[in-house]
Amino acid sequence: MMEDLDAARIAEYLHVTPDQVLKMADRGRIPARKVGGQWRFAKAEIHHWLEERIGASDPDELDQVQKVLDRVSPTAVDRPIHELCTVDAIEIPLNARTRGSVIRSMCGLAANSGMMWDAPAMAEAVQAREQMHPTALDCGVALLHPRRPQTSILADSVIALGLCPSAIPFSDRGQLTDVFFLICSYDDRTHLRILAKLSRMIVDDSFLAELRSSTTPGEAWHAIHACEERVDEL
Repeated sequence: MMEDLDAARIAEYLHVTPDQVLKMADRGRIPARKVGGQWRFAKAEIHHWLEERIGASDPDELDQVQKVLDRVSPTAVDRPIHELCTVDAIEIPLNARTRGSVIRSMCGLAANSGMMWDAPAMAEAVQAREQMHPTALDCGVALLHPRRPQTSILADSVIALGLCPSAIPFSDRGQLTDVFFLICSYDDRTHLRILAKLSRMIVDDSFLAELRSSTTPGEAWHAIHACEERVDEL
């Protein structure tokens, strides 16, 4: 059962006023349903709404979402992306030509880290998420992840990166994708914060150019580290 919350609780979670939440619900800008004439909200649906906002945001909106995440967990200490994505979990080139083979290969990469031990189970969860809503973006990057944290097969959060030698049609919407990140987070809070950081990184055109010109996992890892430092300085 999804936790059912009223406008006041959702306002507290998002750090806005209840009136703002109600206006967003009235305008269809936030997932909600009416029960007995009152707006009700499922926390899990709000989590996924935030997730979708992050994936489709421009830099200004990403900054706003980051502020929400910082207010939700003000004492959080985030692991750097370059620590979660080790050289062992990067493959260049990623020789996969279909959505299924990309997902299986990426989950195998994540397993190389030693932090995830059931690649087929993770691949099944990621495939289900892709069927629900593809994660491929217009910039040629896909931010793969399962719908819910797979804590039973994870020791810790881990990120994998694969770069195809040429872009492939990854989603049903026609986008061609050549850069694939797989985000395997241990909990929802960590997932949103990783997704927000990666989203801020991939709007940096120079970062994507550096990734696409990388010929070894080490070069790609250094590009991640350098871009993360630039983002953290903003």
